[in-house]
Amino acid sequence: MSGLIRNFLTVILALFAYRIVRCRATAGDRVTSYFWITPWDTGIRTLKSDKYFQFAESAQLDFVIKTALLRPMLSSGTAFVNVSQLASFMKPMHIFQRVRVETRIMFVDEKCAYFSHAFYASDALHVEPHAELLVKMKFKRGRLTVKPFELLGLRFEEPPAQLLAWEQALAAMTSVRNASQ
Repeated sequence: MSGLIRNFLTVILALFAYRIVRCRATAGDRVTSYFWITPWDTGIRTLKSDKYFQFAESAQLDFVIKTALLRPMLSSGTAFVNVSQLASFMKPMHIFQRVRVETRIMFVDEKCAYFSHAFYASDALHVEPHAELLVKMKFKRGRLTVKPFELLGLRFEEPPAQLLAWEQALAAMTSVRNASQ
């Protein structure tokens, strides 16, 4: 399924859940989204790696709506921009499986919010993730970066170890790129 169509359906369903069912969460909560893997999402029979990023994008939209962040973002002209993404694939996901994506904010600093999207398949006997996508995201108002605390109201003491390792890897990539130029 096209990412645009999936995002449209996600927005419609999330607005329905938010307005009618009163499914409301806070920015500190874990928000669960459900998707079906269609033939357009797979290679031969397993979910293609680039499609995980499309599911994560749809899950972020779902998160923004269900946590009531959409209205303040729209009224202030704020958008979110993914700065970096890190994927870890543990088990393949297959065509026509129902996917549960659990989205949560892992950490917030002065410039970025770090999201975790954990992917689970519906037919798994054991509750263990099939994949995890980490997203480093900025809130932008035009060219201006908005401090995440202004929108989310969350503060964290220490970043998780995996985020520190990820930041070190990003810094190493930047220094190698700068040295080669």
